[in-house]
Amino acid sequence: MPGAQHARRVVATTLAAAVVIGGATACTGDVTAGPSPAPTTPIDVGTAPNQDAIALYTGRDAAIAAALEKLPGHIEDALERSKVPGAQVAVVSGGKTVYTGAFGVKDVRTGDKVDDGTVFLIASMSKPISATVVAKAITDDPKLSWSTPVHDLLPSFEMGDPYVTAHATVGDYFAHRSGIPTGGGDDLEDLGFDRAYILAHLKEIPLAPFRTTYQYSNFGLTTGAEAIATSRGQTWEQTAKELLFDPLGMTSTTSSHADFLAIEDRAVQHARLGDDDFEPLFDRDPDAEAPAGGVASTATDIAKWMAMVLADGEHDGAPLIDAAPLTEAFSAQIVNSHNTALDQRPGHYGFGMNVGSAVGGRVVLSHSGAFSMGTGTAVSLVPDLDLGITMLTNGAPIGVPEAVNQAFLDDVMFGAQTRDWVDAFRARLEPFNHPVGDLAGQTAPAGATMGGSASDYVGTYTSPYFGTLTVTESGGALQGALGPDGGYTFAFTPWEGDTMAFVPTGENAPTGSLSSAVFTRSGGSVSGVTLTYFNGYPMVEEPSGLGVFTRVP
Repeated sequence: MPGAQHARRVVATTLAAAVVIGGATACTGDVTAGPSPAPTTPIDVGTAPNQDAIALYTGRDAAIAAALEKLPGHIEDALERSKVPGAQVAVVSGGKTVYTGAFGVKDVRTGDKVDDGTVFLIASMSKPISATVVAKAITDDPKLSWSTPVHDLLPSFEMGDPYVTAHATVGDYFAHRSGIPTGGGDDLEDLGFDRAYILAHLKEIPLAPFRTTYQYSNFGLTTGAEAIATSRGQTWEQTAKELLFDPLGMTSTTSSHADFLAIEDRAVQHARLGDDDFEPLFDRDPDAEAPAGGVASTATDIAKWMAMVLADGEHDGAPLIDAAPLTEAFSAQIVNSHNTALDQRPGHYGFGMNVGSAVGGRVVLSHSGAFSMGTGTAVSLVPDLDLGITMLTNGAPIGVPEAVNQAFLDDVMFGAQTRDWVDAFRARLEPFNHPVGDLAGQTAPAGATMGGSASDYVGTYTSPYFGTLTVTESGGALQGALGPDGGYTFAFTPWEGDTMAFVPTGENAPTGSLSSAVFTRSGGSVSGVTLTYFNGYPMVEEPSGLGVFTRVP
């Protein structure tokens, strides 16, 4: 039958098993085997052993019905405890949307209520949706596959390693195993550079080991998506609309930020200031990384996508996407969370989707989306139960959608909560809201002054990656300007001699961030500057060197 559902039966007896050591059966003497005892815990058996799972505490339909009754309470509790302004939730079961809910407000300034038609930015939940678009492109074009080298589709595209340039596949980029370090390209996006500039400058980034390390990369995935769109002679936005949004009737879904802003019924982003204080301070424009984080949608539209994925690519009873490339996308491709103790389960990533397992052994496909400027989303699918849930919120990420999704799945599988998920996910995501930069949390030394006159530092500086930095002076104060039009500006303040301080801003620099700018001299004159915040990535220990700017004579 369609869907990733498998015939299940409760085990009444167990199979005898031999213990194998070094390839041989281990024996302990002449032991006569007795009858196998019945298991104390019922097991649902699939068509293969790796589909077996602990049985639900009651029948599937009854478990889901009971969980749906509790769901609104979980949502209201999570929103109240977190103060996240608004949310939408949808649940799909057996190919149908069985629950939709709208909670809270679109904008704390107006108090306008969220409704089922309110459109939210979904951030990195865009990734599994984009993977589905690629699976559809592969379905339609037999020359394409997840193993197609990107260089075959984008001949002019380069990475920092010629071997990676020639061999990295669409799947490598979607699985975050190309070697682009976590955050690579995001810094350029914060400065206002567009997709074309960013992809053209990825070649400047020092790479982590190819295919052996997981480095979460928005612009790596965007590279793979762009290659597919280019092979069709389209933009990515056209490809996503033609291959997925239109066929599924996702009429409220777009990959264009301008289209999102044109929608009257949209959720305003709310950044987090202090403890549980959310304010609409920013407009996060993710167009540059649209395949990785630029989708805007409703929970109702996401429900249509969930139903299609759970039906192995069928929509309205007819094939839309071949099951093979879809299953490949949502299967484990690389370890993305290594266990640090022998009794921990590792985590895996597919081509745009986290692949894990529930306590009882059931496969759970999931992905979160987060913008520190004011978006938190999550989706969870349990294929063998033909069940999916998504929650979209308009508050900076503190784990609310993940907590609600997990609470619902706990209720389905166990009939009760295994832990306080609001607290658990809050602790896990709290670091994303912490200030960054080597000077964060510090204060300037008393009486700090510049190492020379302000005019010493005025001038134009260049970086092969970041482009032009312009330093100007007004009234003895220094200001820097970066970005394609010099629109990313910041003040340099004295710290110690030729070391200044500046406040980085943008999606990746929460409130309170502070970094050093270290000017260097040659022959007594200022010859360059290193902007420390822009000179490394969180997952790479050594400085990248990208934030080193040379002064133009």
